[in-house]
Amino acid sequence: MSNHKNDSEDKTEAIGYVAGGLAAGAGVYGAVGNMGLVALGGGIAVGAAPVVAAGAVVGLAVYGFKKAFFN
Repeated sequence: MSNHKNDSEDKTEAIGYVAGGLAAGAGVYGAVGNMGLVALGGGIAVGAAPVVAAGAVVGLAVYGFKKAFFN
């Protein structure tokens, strides 16, 4: 008999980590405000969407790290 949770519980946990990452990304954007990337030829503004999406990616990476090392 295995002690693993079923797929539904794993998906729910992963979604929780993604939601936390989304909230953290939104918080970072709210705290920092408008950002930009500057290179030799010029610059481009970075809005909220890429920062929030990066937060979701980081949240999913934390979930993967947890699953890899603590399960």
